[in-house]
Amino acid sequence: MEYPKNHRQIVDDLTTGRFVLSRDKHFEELVQQEEFYAEFFKISFDYNLTITTEYAYLVSKETDENMSRDISIFFAIFCYELDKQGKNFLDGLQYAEYSFEEINLLFDNSSYIDLIQSNKQLKDADARRRILFGTMARKNIIEKISEDRFYFTPAYKVFVDFAKTLAENKLVESN
Repeated sequence: MEYPKNHRQIVDDLTTGRFVLSRDKHFEELVQQEEFYAEFFKISFDYNLTITTEYAYLVSKETDENMSRDISIFFAIFCYELDKQGKNFLDGLQYAEYSFEEINLLFDNSSYIDLIQSNKQLKDADARRRILFGTMARKNIIEKISEDRFYFTPAYKVFVDFAKTLAENKLVESN
């Protein structure tokens, strides 16, 4: 069987939880072969392929994936703290770049310090550095500018959309 161009990289990236961004050379191939890949991932792994104009990723119905939870908590606290400072968190996610020191100060001074300290991925500076510059960089959620600076890629939207859906469902339940 002949596979599409860049097949190996597409499969490797997506099955390791990496977001394929529109700027990635193999994103265009993935979009052009969307029907093939949607079927391929469904039949091979029982994963659902999601492609937007900015990124692509896989979703599994059967997951005990704590990393997504921890990244969601990171974004929730980060956005809350930006908002508390009077900053537009959506602009901050989309257009700003940050230093690790800025992030660390936000988390160390957060009113959610109990939640932060109970989460092994966020509990201290070393853990936050690993989740940001290790996990989130590897999964294409941030782009490192230097050893200490980064910006968020469009993949942040998956986590913000998840939080929005969760909040909307809570509102519906309470009404």
